[in-house]
Amino acid sequence: MATRFSGSDDLRGATFVGADLRGARFVGADLCGVVMRGVDVLGTDIDSPWLGEGDEPLLVNGVDVVGFVDAELDRRFPGRAERRATDPDGLRSAWAALERTWAATLERVAAMPPGTADVSVDGEWSFAQTLRHLVMATDTWLGRAILEQDRPYHPVGQPDAGYEADGNDMSIFSEHVPSYAEVLEARAGRVAMVRAFLDEVTPEVLLAPRRNPWAPEHPETVLTCLHTILGEEWEHHRYAVRDLDAMPPAGVVGDFAAP
Repeated sequence: MATRFSGSDDLRGATFVGADLRGARFVGADLCGVVMRGVDVLGTDIDSPWLGEGDEPLLVNGVDVVGFVDAELDRRFPGRAERRATDPDGLRSAWAALERTWAATLERVAAMPPGTADVSVDGEWSFAQTLRHLVMATDTWLGRAILEQDRPYHPVGQPDAGYEADGNDMSIFSEHVPSYAEVLEARAGRVAMVRAFLDEVTPEVLLAPRRNPWAPEHPETVLTCLHTILGEEWEHHRYAVRDLDAMPPAGVVGDFAAP
């Protein structure tokens, strides 16, 4: 049985010399500042949704690859580069690009074998769960942060693994697994909410201060909250198409428990 390390194991500053880490899996791990020398990394798959958000580089053979990765993702996903728009027209264009992208992906799933939306690839969220999480993300950053609603959450929403661990109230979410039709309905409603907000937003509103829903001491504005929504949308779309590409042709429903 393979050795398993969890959050209770402090490996900071550890040194691995001649260690065989082939096939090892790191999930939600903090690898900031890790130094690897003379390593064989062929076939390594790194997924970092926060890549490029800080000031630190990611060096491969002395080359900072962050800019290359970001530019390639912009090329693969037309419209992604607009996610940092700072004016109302730019934000409306950015959201329209996202709507077109998701519409095409929804059509792709509809054309795939029945049950595809509930397939989990390698323990990740299913397509339906990804849409449910985006419902919650919209409720958090539009409903709770921007609109300052006391009870913004739709019961279909899918919190991430750390939500309950942080002592949050899980009773606001439905205990039953919703049908894919219910998920699509909730998702469409939240997409329309963002579109309606952007249709009316002004430059003055974008500068208005808001509280970060997860870290109230961290200052936000309406604009930075919208940037978070756009970032969530593009990252989760990337996850979704990555897993759709990896699915077996039969589309057999697998384990769809969230990791």
